[in-house]
Amino acid sequence: MTEIDAKTQVELEAAAFRALMHHLLVKRPDVQNIDLMNLGGFCRNCLSRWYQEAAAERGIALTKDEAREIVYGMPYADWVAQNQTEASAEKKAAFEVAFAENVGPRD
Repeated sequence: MTEIDAKTQVELEAAAFRALMHHLLVKRPDVQNIDLMNLGGFCRNCLSRWYQEAAAERGIALTKDEAREIVYGMPYADWVAQNQTEASAEKKAAFEVAFAENVGPRD
């Protein structure tokens, strides 16, 4: 395997993250969060939470809404209005299982 120094690794990881965000926001905004969670165990909201947690680890205070706006590229409510569709009862039931398995109990 090719040796990659730590700085380059961080730069490559950041580029991969930007590519993922571009894919989810520009190329495939039609892919619903519920489908991502049900199939992959994470969704855009998870990405925003991970972003917020990474910021907090570095002493940067981001609210949930601020982190979501970074990940969604717009206020969350705007993204929902533009892109989110109603999920079937089956998808909602599968989401509850996927959420519990991957995120934890719902508050």
